[in-house]
Amino acid sequence: MTCRYKEKRWDSKRLLGSGGMPSSHSATVVALAVAIGFEEGTGGSSFALAVILASIVMYDASGIRLHASRQAELLNQIVCELPPEHPVSNHRPLHELLGHTPLQVCYKLIMYW
Repeated sequence: MTCRYKEKRWDSKRLLGSGGMPSSHSATVVALAVAIGFEEGTGGSSFALAVILASIVMYDASGIRLHASRQAELLNQIVCELPPEHPVSNHRPLHELLGHTPLQVCYKLIMYW
């Protein structure tokens, strides 16, 4: 929906793809934790499990996936500089929008909480 709003066009790849801001995975687990908190209260074990799950997903988005995204960007730059006759130069580029910075994760947590 944010792509539709910002770019005035519908991109179905963004609906099914990973990464971007906000990430669908992080947004889903934070929304789950908030829904459980509202429905059952914040003192129950279900809420604690949802918060732990949300923390793991957001840690993954800001750590491992962010570094994989930066590596994909660098590899795409290297492949673009290869001569056209090189066998690797014909491959399609790696997906670069995989992770988030810690600031983006904090913003997402505040916005959905």
